[in-house]
Amino acid sequence: MIELCDQIFVHSKHLVVGLFPERIQAFVSAALTIVAIIAVFAALFGVTTVIERKMIGRMQNRYGPNRVGPYGFLQFAADGIKTLTKEDVVPRSADQAVHFLAPLVLIVPVFLAYSVLPFGRNMVPIDIDAGVLFFFAVGAATELAVFMAGWSSRNKYSLLGAMRAIAQMVSYEVPLIISSVTVIMMVGSLSTVKIVEAQADYSGQWPHWHVFTPWGFAGFGLFLVAAMAESNRSPFDLPEGESEIVAGYFLEYSGFKFALFFMAEYLGMFAISGMAATLFLGGWTAPLAFLAWLPSWLWFLGKVMSLILFFIWVRGTVPRLRMDQLMNFAWKFMLPMALVNILAAGLWRLLPSGFGRWVVCSLLIIVTYFLLARGLSGRKLFVKRTYRYAE
Repeated sequence: MIELCDQIFVHSKHLVVGLFPERIQAFVSAALTIVAIIAVFAALFGVTTVIERKMIGRMQNRYGPNRVGPYGFLQFAADGIKTLTKEDVVPRSADQAVHFLAPLVLIVPVFLAYSVLPFGRNMVPIDIDAGVLFFFAVGAATELAVFMAGWSSRNKYSLLGAMRAIAQMVSYEVPLIISSVTVIMMVGSLSTVKIVEAQADYSGQWPHWHVFTPWGFAGFGLFLVAAMAESNRSPFDLPEGESEIVAGYFLEYSGFKFALFFMAEYLGMFAISGMAATLFLGGWTAPLAFLAWLPSWLWFLGKVMSLILFFIWVRGTVPRLRMDQLMNFAWKFMLPMALVNILAAGLWRLLPSGFGRWVVCSLLIIVTYFLLARGLSGRKLFVKRTYRYAE
């Protein structure tokens, strides 16, 4: 029964595919996988928008959505109908073709990123040896779509927003990828399936997740911060800073085209949360050995949603950075920290197991963090702090 619950989607797919002639079974299998991914994550996108608005409303001591449906949870359906029926306004001077293609070019790579994520045991759409590389490669295509949207709108605010977005995304892609290199080094593979399998063992009740090592914990923190910047989430939502550039690169978009940009942001956040869970949190494995009887896909979904709730919490509590702070943080802190973390992972691999390598790797990361944080703040090291009081 436990095995049946865990593999229910796999068995159901095989059952449906078996009903078709053999010559088209491969096409039907791919179509079922695509439809399932689009349906599940599109629905998850709608529900998450309501949860986010309710959570932030609670943090700000105000009501969230509470009119449409039970407790307002059908608000996303009303918003969807509204975007479908709104007029599609395109600036007269805009490049019509590029303006139309930009949201499509943005949404396609986001869905492609899901094809290498292991959603559960035996539930990876495409199991390739270079899964992690494929994930980051298709993710890089979103920068082209952002530039297309900003440039084609023929609006200075849109162009400024696109330039800021590209600078931010390029800057934070570097520490994002480097922070994942430590996992690839330790596992010895770019396959997302093998990365999860390397974390599937237990020491007693405790799992062998990478986040429970010094280099894994530091890499996970760097990955999360860079993921927030890549997703244009607060406090890194500078490409759409409404107090400075109105709405950024999608300023001249309305109706369903705007909804595609909005959906791409959330779907990208789901995808990168799934990759974070795969690299550092054991993917579909249970957090404790005695909980392994629960379906693997349920654990993967729970980890993704936990990270999404963390992103929402950060958005509701942390103020937006300035542009110079954003770039300084990427190049003066995140990048050096990610490079030192690779050194820590190498030492972890070379040193004999035991308390000693924990101390060496932890000290290397902590000291580097302290030095880089002090350098980023512009304060001199080991200087006595003086306080001034009003007279």
